[in-house]
Amino acid sequence: MKKLLLLAMAGVLAGQEIPQLNAVIEAAVAKGEIPGAVCIVGYRDRILHRKAYGQRALVPTREAMTLDTIFDAASLTKVVATTSAMLRLIEDGKVRLNDRVTAYLPEFQGGKSEITVRQLMTHYSGLRPDLDLDPAWSGYDLGIQKALIDKPTGEPGVKFVYSDINFILLGEIVRRVSGQPLNVFAKERIFQPLEMNDSGYLPDASLLSRIAPTETPLRGVVHDETTRFMGGVAGHAGLFTTADDLSKFARMYLRKGEPLFSPLMIAQATRPQSPANLPALRGLGWDIDTPFSGNRGDLYPIGSFGHTGFTGTSLWIDPSTESYVILMSNAVHPKRGSVITPLRGRVASVAAAYVSRNFSAAAMQKEKVTLSGLDRLVEEKFRSLAGKRVGLITNHTGLSRDGQRNIDLMLRGGVQLQSLFSPEHGILGKLDDEKVVDSRDPVSKLPVHSLYYDERRKPNAANLKGIDTLVFDIQDMGARFYTYGCTMKNAMEVAAQLNIEFVVLDRPNPVTGEHVEGPMIDDAEMSFVGCLPIPVRHGFTMGELARFANDTLSKKAKLTVVPMSGWRRSDWFDQTGLPWVNPSPNMTSLTQATLYPGIAMLEFSKNLSVGRGTAAPFEQVGAPWMDANLVAEALNRMAIPGVRVYPTSFEPQSSYYAGQKVNGVRFLLTNRDEFDATFLGLSLMETLQRLYPKHLDLWVNRKLIGSADTIRRLTQGETASIVRKSMDSTLRKFLDKRQQYLIYP
Repeated sequence: MKKLLLLAMAGVLAGQEIPQLNAVIEAAVAKGEIPGAVCIVGYRDRILHRKAYGQRALVPTREAMTLDTIFDAASLTKVVATTSAMLRLIEDGKVRLNDRVTAYLPEFQGGKSEITVRQLMTHYSGLRPDLDLDPAWSGYDLGIQKALIDKPTGEPGVKFVYSDINFILLGEIVRRVSGQPLNVFAKERIFQPLEMNDSGYLPDASLLSRIAPTETPLRGVVHDETTRFMGGVAGHAGLFTTADDLSKFARMYLRKGEPLFSPLMIAQATRPQSPANLPALRGLGWDIDTPFSGNRGDLYPIGSFGHTGFTGTSLWIDPSTESYVILMSNAVHPKRGSVITPLRGRVASVAAAYVSRNFSAAAMQKEKVTLSGLDRLVEEKFRSLAGKRVGLITNHTGLSRDGQRNIDLMLRGGVQLQSLFSPEHGILGKLDDEKVVDSRDPVSKLPVHSLYYDERRKPNAANLKGIDTLVFDIQDMGARFYTYGCTMKNAMEVAAQLNIEFVVLDRPNPVTGEHVEGPMIDDAEMSFVGCLPIPVRHGFTMGELARFANDTLSKKAKLTVVPMSGWRRSDWFDQTGLPWVNPSPNMTSLTQATLYPGIAMLEFSKNLSVGRGTAAPFEQVGAPWMDANLVAEALNRMAIPGVRVYPTSFEPQSSYYAGQKVNGVRFLLTNRDEFDATFLGLSLMETLQRLYPKHLDLWVNRKLIGSADTIRRLTQGETASIVRKSMDSTLRKFLDKRQQYLIYP
C-alpha cells in the first residue's frame, strides 16, 4: 500500500498545471473573492494540476499560500471523517442503515423515534439544520444531549433538510459502537491507512504556522461554532486537512475503496440513497444532485458526487471520467461574507473539460485505438476487395475514424463499387417513413437501391446483377427492434441464395457488449422489427450478430467479418473515440440509445408518446391522460438501478400527439453501467398497466416486446421484478449459445 501511495504522489511532485484554472482562480483572488487557495485536479492516479494561489493569511500580516497549507475542512468532515467511519462500521457488521437511530442511541427522542441511520446520512431525518447557540453553552456531552432531544420539524423521509444535527448524532454513534471518540477512530481506521498524515481534529500547536486562518482571530481552532462549543470534535465539522491528503482520499474512491473499503461499499455510498420519490439526490453522506451541488459545475454528470465546507473547501469526484477536483480556500478570512459557489462551479467545469478533452479520451486512445472494420480495410488499402465487383449496403453512419465516407474511401482505394443499398431512413439517414425510394448518391452518382420501401426489405437479383461481393457497413444501436440488423440478415439470405460473398465491416455495440437483457422473442412474433431469436438487448456487435444470424439461415452465406481492433465488450461508444453520427432521425445521443431498448418496447402504442418529435426522444414518455407526479413517484419507488424519474411536460412536433402538450416523465441516467434498460421498460409497463389499465394495451406492442408470456404476466398483475426473474432460464440458454459467436474480450 505504501508503494502504491508513493507512486501516486510522484505525479503530485511533478507540479502540472492547467492554464485555464490558473486564470479562473487568479481572477478570484484578484477580485477579493478569496484570499488564496490550493487546487488539485487528478485523473486516476495522475495529478494534472497542483498549485497554490494568493495568500494564506491577510491579517495581522500577509503570508503566501503554500501547497502544504492545512485548512479547516468544515463540512467536508461529514464525508471524509464521519461517513468513512460509518462505512467502516457497516462493513464490519456493527451498524445497519435501516436500523432506527434508537438502536444505537436508545435515549434519542425519548426512545420513540422512527428516524433511521440512512435518513441521518442522507439528510432526510426531518431534524433542524443546527443546534441553538444562544445562550452559549459548552461541552461535548451537552452538545450530544441537545442533539438527542432536539425536536424534528418534519416527518422522516419526507423532505431534504441539510442538517448538522444528523452528523452530530452519527459521530456519537461511531463513538458508542466503536468505543473510541470519532477523532481517534478516524485517525486510526481512515487517515493512517491512507497516509493522510496532515489530517485530523484538534491540530497540534506545532502545525499552527501551516494552518490557514479563518475568521480573525481563529487559527488552528475550528471555525464552526457548534463544534467549538463541543470542544473541537464533532461529526459535522472539526477536521483539518490538506489538499494533498484529500487527493489520497479521492483516489481511494476512484480505486473503488482500495485499500479501505470493498467495491460494494463504495458503490452503496455513492449511489442515490435518498427516498426514491423525492428529487434531491444524496448518497451516504455524499451530495449527488441537490441545491448544494454547485461545486459539480456544468459538465460533471449526475452520478458523480462531492461535498463542500462553509469555510471555502470543496471536493468533487467523478467515476465516469475517473477524475476529481479539490479546491481548498479560507474564504471566511479575515471575515465571512464571500460567496464562492460560482467559483467552485467554474473550477469544476474547467477541470471536467480538461480531463475529458486531454486525458480520459486521450488516455484510452493511447492505450487502445478503436478501429472499425472500415478503418482496418483502409489500413490494408482494401486488398481483400481487390478485383471484386462490390455492392455496398450502407448509410450516413459508414464513416472512418477520421470522418470520411466509406463510399469515397473505397472509390479512391480502387474498389470496383457497382451500386449502393440503403436501409430504413435512406442513404442520408434523414427519412422517417415507410417508403424510402431508390435514389442516387449525390457525390459518387452511384445508384442507391432502397431496402425499405413498403414490403421490399431485401435486395433482389436484378439489383445484384454483376455483383459478386456484398459489403455491409452500418452503425447499429444494439437493440433487437432496431431494423438495421434485419436488413443485414435479409441481405445475407439473398447473398447465400445467389452465391454472393457477404462481408461485414464491424462496428461497436454503442451500449456495450456486456449487457444482455429483456424478453426473448417468440417465433410467432418474428417480423422486420424482430427477425432473430435474441433478447431485446443482445450485446452483439454487428459482426457478431452476422455470425449468429448466418447459423439461422437454411443456406449459409459465405460470410466474412472484418473485425475491429482496440474494442472491448465493456466499452461504451463515447469511449471509442469514433465519431458519433445520429444513426436515425430520432436517435440523437448515446443517452437515448441507452434508454431505447426499454422505452421503445411501448412505441406501437398510439396513445402514448415516447418523445418522438421532441428534442429528447426515448428520454421521456407522456400522454394527456397521464398524471406526471403519480407516475414519477411510482417508478422511483421501484428503485430501478441507474436511473431517476422526474415529472415533466412536452409538446411533440411530430408523431403521436403532435402539437399537443402532454404530461409525462423524464428519465435521468445516474449510472449507465448499473442500468437495466429493459427492466425500466417492464417497470413502466407495470406502472401504467396498474394506474391506467384502460389506456395501455400491451398486446399492441407484442412485436416489440416479443414475448406473449411477458405481456400475459404483466396484464395479470405480476410485478416487473417477478417478470424479469421469469426470463432468467431462457436468457442463460441464450448466453451459453451466444459465446460461440463472440469476437471480442
